[in-house]
Amino acid sequence: MVRRGQADVSDPVISAAQAADLLNRPDPGEHPTVLDVRWSLTGPPGLAAYEAGHMPGAVFVDLDAALADPPDDGRGRHPLPDPDRFVAAMRAAGVSADRPVIVYDGGEGSAAARAWWLLTDYGHATVTVLDGGYDAWRAAGLPVSAEAPVVAPGDFAGTPGALPVVDAAGAAQVAAGGILLDARTGERFRGEAEPIDPVAGHVPGAVSAPAGGDAEADGRWRSVAALRARYAGLGIGESGAGSGTREVAAYCGSGVTAARTVLALRRIGIDAALYAGSWSEWIADPSRPVATGDEPADERDDEEDR
Repeated sequence: MVRRGQADVSDPVISAAQAADLLNRPDPGEHPTVLDVRWSLTGPPGLAAYEAGHMPGAVFVDLDAALADPPDDGRGRHPLPDPDRFVAAMRAAGVSADRPVIVYDGGEGSAAARAWWLLTDYGHATVTVLDGGYDAWRAAGLPVSAEAPVVAPGDFAGTPGALPVVDAAGAAQVAAGGILLDARTGERFRGEAEPIDPVAGHVPGAVSAPAGGDAEADGRWRSVAALRARYAGLGIGESGAGSGTREVAAYCGSGVTAARTVLALRRIGIDAALYAGSWSEWIADPSRPVATGDEPADERDDEEDR
């Protein structure tokens, strides 16, 4: 139902300047491993963007091939990956237990958050997300490359379990007794539009909190203070859910965008659970209830949902 865990809550988001400083250290042995996880649900393959240009030394990791299992009616559109396959993919990308990892996407943050979540869940101690992704790196005037690096295999050997997750039953429990955040747009939450999944609506008792509300207009993360204020307005924080016995969890369409919400909450010290199967898993069982219309909601709806 619910798998709980504890993990470091230090800020896992770094700026382009901070990433450049790490990559420019004199000793190459101190350089982080950089993973390019650019991906779009409906756009061109991320590999094409990577081949056109990427951070120097970055290794491309395909979300659909490495960060998810194939779609499964019982587990949603982007199920969590088979552990052996995920570990093998990370090793092939050069990930090692004792070397920091920087992950980035095109700037929307969801794919990078999924990679951050998985590596952290598997016990990697130092995983950071590039604020604003590749767009921010280029905007800072930092170097780019079109050459794929020669990758020395890593020794990563993690196992899942460091971060909390919920299944469908656990999500229903959180919706009833804690706060279950829906990271999709308000239109999808209310059931007014559903461009991806066959059923519109939301998990009964969930609270609308579109993931776009965690970002500034340029795609960079809002400040920690702004995030804290946003989630305090939803009853999450120092004296609300997440601060004691009331649980917080997040879902979206398939468990990608919700990882970004989990990351946002991690930035303010809240250890929220991920409902990995999310809406696409929830509606696979016709016996599960579906709600539509308004419930207490946050404001920003400008986010592509996964």
